Amino acid sequence: MAEPALDLVTLGRSSVDLYGQQVGGRLEDIGSFAKAVGGCPTNIAIGGARLGLRTAVITRVGDEHMGRFIREQLAREGVDTTGVTTDPVRLTALVLLAVQDDSRFPLIFYRENCADMALGPEAIDAALIARAGALLISGTHLSTPVVDAGSRAAVAAACAAGRRVILDIDYRPNLWGLAGHGAGEERFIENDRISRHLQTLLPDCDLIVGTEEEISIAGGSTDTPAALRRIRTLSAATIVLKRGPMGCVVFPGPIPDSLDDGVRGAGFPIEVYNVLGAGDAFMAGFLRGWLRGEALETCCTWANACGAFAVSRLLCSPEYPTWPELQHFLTQGSRHHALRLDPALAHIHRATTRRGDYPSLCALAIDHRLQLEEMAARLNAEPSRIGAFKRLAVTAAARVGAGRPGYGMLLDGRLGRSALFDAERAGLWIARPAERPGSRPLAFEQGRDMAGHLLEWPVTHVAKVLCFTHPDDDPALTAAQDEKLLALQEACRLAGRELLVEIIASRHGALADTTAAAILGRLYRAGLKPDWWKLEPQPGATAWRAVGATIAEADPYCRGILLLGLEAPEEALETAMAEAATCPLVRGFAIGRTIFAEAAEAWLAGRIDDGAAIADMAARFGRLAAFWHRIRAAG
Repeated sequence: MAEPALDLVTLGRSSVDLYGQQVGGRLEDIGSFAKAVGGCPTNIAIGGARLGLRTAVITRVGDEHMGRFIREQLAREGVDTTGVTTDPVRLTALVLLAVQDDSRFPLIFYRENCADMALGPEAIDAALIARAGALLISGTHLSTPVVDAGSRAAVAAACAAGRRVILDIDYRPNLWGLAGHGAGEERFIENDRISRHLQTLLPDCDLIVGTEEEISIAGGSTDTPAALRRIRTLSAATIVLKRGPMGCVVFPGPIPDSLDDGVRGAGFPIEVYNVLGAGDAFMAGFLRGWLRGEALETCCTWANACGAFAVSRLLCSPEYPTWPELQHFLTQGSRHHALRLDPALAHIHRATTRRGDYPSLCALAIDHRLQLEEMAARLNAEPSRIGAFKRLAVTAAARVGAGRPGYGMLLDGRLGRSALFDAERAGLWIARPAERPGSRPLAFEQGRDMAGHLLEWPVTHVAKVLCFTHPDDDPALTAAQDEKLLALQEACRLAGRELLVEIIASRHGALADTTAAAILGRLYRAGLKPDWWKLEPQPGATAWRAVGATIAEADPYCRGILLLGLEAPEEALETAMAEAATCPLVRGFAIGRTIFAEAAEAWLAGRIDDGAAIADMAARFGRLAAFWHRIRAAG
């Protein structure tokens, strides 16, 4: 038998979850929702990929925005989307969910005639299933004739290829037509017809996983030991019984007299914040061990830990742990009963689930506001023309980037609102300023409620803040500015946006070999861990080594450093780039006036037209980008 290229392919429902962001109220009173990919098999595929498994999913999505969101998010998570088909008629499934209290989690399924419920036998890719070590199906996709036929065709393909079959019982009574739309959180309604239907599939399974309620429906008895024994008469599969806060018990062979005599792993007593989706995280953790041949005790421990992460956070798949995060928790533990409040785990989680990879990044910075306003006033140009010029800068940057990754813009939303739309359409990386221009002490242009303001930005936009600081500053000024930076970091974390911190020290003191490293060290000790740094040219390689060592020690997950220009001539910037390239953490640059200042002056004065301005900026940006790529390629 050929070695499988994938560890796991899952089959079944795929939805967009809209989670109420207000905790402690009725679903009727929710004011805003967070969007995430959901659906048991899809969650498991994402959770497994985060833990290092090679996963794929077979499902259907609508030919609309939500269907494309699921596809794109699966790709970002590293899940193979070969088996995701687009339904030209039906819509992607939706689920509305909320956390009302510790025991009530209301949810509404919008699944009538949805795309994934049309997943019949014709959609089953037997070759994809044969490429995986195991196939996972869920009970929901046995609930109607169409999906039941599709699931059984998938099981037949797996058996024919000699692959293992996993059943997540995933019992939702109202998806079997046993409860109304308002009973989405109902977990168990006894039904002999459903029990008999599930039991016809059990002989083909190698692993069966369910809660006590789900084991009851599969075994046809509300007496859990009796249900387990009934399952055992039908299947030789390893059975995993999920017991909520008590962890899990595994039965690889005969069912013992006491459930406690099964195989168990370590448990993790933590705060239960939201139980929805915890079983899928549990399954991902268990399969990370089971599919890689780990001992059942280890599988249980990993499953329990992943479930603990899920119940301690609000969303489903976005909150599942990554492998580095899980390993940190298992080796270091946490002093927080509420894992969502553990800053070390939260940082690892954010850093290992960020969008995109940027080993190199060349950005045209035109988030300037005061400088362009002063230039327009001096040239008697209409202030409204500044926004039009910024759109020309986007065109220049997009021309240089030519659709390739690793090109971006720094743009503001006050003067460059339309330019932001252009940059988004062009697929450029985007960072936006938060600071009031030139402020010292640091102040925010958008006011105090930065978290609320950031929620208006697309999730792909990075918050950038410029801070003028020097080790010789008055301690009170330093403390005030550091507190502002920490407040912005908290706002970015609440809003789910990345943070870029720009530091300029040379305006207010000498720039020695240790200056930048000292500033970064101070900020790290205060608790600041931005995704990006943006730094001015340093005195030389010694300074860059000190900067690199400081970041590497304090935050190995930092994305890197971008070099700023301070309006230096191109020749001086090439020298600065060559020195910066000696630091592996320098990923590229974000340079502004060296690229756009002359074109802006001439265009605002009416001496050149749009085409000439674009050509001039594209030429300058292109030369700097080409030089950066040459020196990086040369090592």
